[in-house]
Amino acid sequence: FPEMLSNPKLVLVQGNLNVVMKQNVTLSCLSEPGSPPVRYTLFKHNQQVSALNRSDLTPALFTLTISSASDVGEYKCKAEYNNSSGGKYSNSLQLTLIEPISKPVLSSPTSQAKKGQNVTLSCLSENGSLPITYLFFKGTQNISPQKTMQKREAAVIFLFINSLSDFGTYKCKANNSFPNNTKYSNAFNFTLAEERSHSQPLIISLGLILLLLIIGFTLAIPFFVIPLYKASK
Repeated sequence: FPEMLSNPKLVLVQGNLNVVMKQNVTLSCLSEPGSPPVRYTLFKHNQQVSALNRSDLTPALFTLTISSASDVGEYKCKAEYNNSSGGKYSNSLQLTLIEPISKPVLSSPTSQAKKGQNVTLSCLSENGSLPITYLFFKGTQNISPQKTMQKREAAVIFLFINSLSDFGTYKCKANNSFPNNTKYSNAFNFTLAEERSHSQPLIISLGLILLLLIIGFTLAIPFFVIPLYKASK
């Protein structure tokens, strides 16, 4: 009599559970103990992917090529004897597709600042698998701890403009689990905002008053100056 099958074990023997496009992944399925021959079937989300018969105690090896997003998800395998109903199911393995990030964009609500002002910088990569880790730089110097974002939202840092040296060039970089895929942002510079002196509003007011007097005098010429000039003759 054939030995009763145990629940098979599904293990990854080649590749990674975090996969990229065109990557090959090999899964191994084996029921121990069990008496061959045994039929092994691989499922993804309860849909059959492939089936193999084993006449000895070697595992069934399933090689997958990740060619689209539909190739990732939860996989299980089933072990059964050919002439029996039922069968035993394995543990599940989750394949997750990772995508490269796009070039991050560094921005701020304001491009002008003055000494003594607080400002913010935001860094966001619109595309790529989460989580994404961001790092901010001024020149080549790191100015913040790494910020790992689990959601599609910008990493933000707060800066205090203390001196003219704080008006340098800022950048950020982003990376995720996709191999060799670090991207740097555009450069961003704060410019020094011109500070108006307290005398400027007074000068502007005096200029407006003078302009109104000139306009008034010009309008008065036809009505007062010319008649008076004619009357004097």
